[in-house]
Amino acid sequence: MITITLKDLPPRLHRELKARAVAHGRSLNTEMLACLEASVHSSRVDVETVLAEARALRKSVKIRLTQKDLLAAKTGSRA
Repeated sequence: MITITLKDLPPRLHRELKARAVAHGRSLNTEMLACLEASVHSSRVDVETVLAEARALRKSVKIRLTQKDLLAAKTGSRA
């Protein structure tokens, strides 16, 4: 195994990592490894594919909401 030393870790980040480790029932070291693993192996989003799917979904929905509809839903009125 390779050992890496982190220098100048901000106290706030250290506290947050420790809290995450406790929440996940892991040691601080294991939590940091999990965070690094997730970061390195996260999948990239193909923006064009997501947009194409959103456009197809939008086309399939027959109801169109207006600004008035959205405002009414946001404020809780049923006018």
